[in-house]
Amino acid sequence: MQASRRDQGLVDLFLDMLVTERGAAKNTVEAYKRDLSAYIGWLTATGGASPLNVQSETIRAYLTGLAAQGLAASSAARQLSAIRQFHRFLFSEGRRGDDPAAILEGPRRGRPLPKVLGVDEVERLLDVSREGIEDEARALGERLRAARTFCLLEILYATGLRVSELVALPKSAARTREAFIAVRGKGGRERLVPLTSKAREAMAAYRRLLDEARPGAAGLPWLFPADSESGHMTRQAFARDLKSAAAAAGIPVARISPHVLRHAFASHLLQNGADLRIVQELLGHADISTTQIYTHVLDERMAAMVRDLHPLGDA
Repeated sequence: MQASRRDQGLVDLFLDMLVTERGAAKNTVEAYKRDLSAYIGWLTATGGASPLNVQSETIRAYLTGLAAQGLAASSAARQLSAIRQFHRFLFSEGRRGDDPAAILEGPRRGRPLPKVLGVDEVERLLDVSREGIEDEARALGERLRAARTFCLLEILYATGLRVSELVALPKSAARTREAFIAVRGKGGRERLVPLTSKAREAMAAYRRLLDEARPGAAGLPWLFPADSESGHMTRQAFARDLKSAAAAAGIPVARISPHVLRHAFASHLLQNGADLRIVQELLGHADISTTQIYTHVLDERMAAMVRDLHPLGDA
C-alpha cells in the first residue's frame, strides 16, 4: 500500500532540512529517502499507522522484521539512524508531542579498522605506475594512460581526497603554483588540501602528454577529461586502473581501492606525529568521531613512545 501524500510530504520536509540546514550530499539524501519511504510504506501497509501517531513498539517491530529478512547489522543501524532523525525532526517541528524512536537501541556492531598499505607498498605502487611514461618508443596513448594513473596516485596520496573529489578536479588545479588547492567536498563544503611538488610535477607531465595526444582537451574544464556523462574520468575507471597497477606491483588487488590510499594518507600522517584534528580537516570530515577510526594508529604510537622514552620502560 502506498503511503499517503501527507506522510510523504513529512519525509520531503525532512529531506529539505537535510539539504538546507546540514548541507547533506545528494547520495546521503537519496539514502534517507529510500529508507524512510520503505518505513512509512510499511506503516501504511501493516496497520495504517502514520509517523504522526506510530508508537515505539511498532517501530521496533519494523526493525525486527528487517533483521529477520537477513539485513546486515550495518544496514539496520543506518535504517534506525534515519528513523530516529526523522522522528526527532517531527518532534522539534511540533508535528507531534513526543519522539517514539528516542528509546530504541540499534544492533551492536564493531567498527572495522580501515585497510591500510605500508609506506613501502605505496612507494612500490608509485614506482610501477611511473614506468614507461618517458619512453618515447611506446605508443603515445600508452604513455598518456600511465601518466594519468601516476598523476592520480600522486595527488591521492598527497592529499587524501575522496575519489569523487579527485576525478572531478578542475584543470586549473594543474596550473597552480601554490602549495594548496581548494576542493569542494561533501555538502558543498570547501577546504584547502596540501599539494606536494611531486604531485604538481606529475600533473604537469600528464597535461603535456594529454595536450599532445588530445589537442582538443585544452578547452575542457576537467583535469582528467573522459568520454563519460560527467565529462571527466569516472570513479570506476580509476578503480580499475588502480587495481591493474597494484597487480603489477605485486599487491593483492583485494587489498587495494582508492579509499585504501585515502586511509594510507591519514594513517601515515598520524604515524609521523600529525594531530588528529589536522587530519580531520585534511580529510574533510565534518565530525571528529569519523576520523577517530584511526585511533588505533595513535594507540600504537603512544605505546611506542612510552616504551622508548619512559625512564622505566622496557629495556
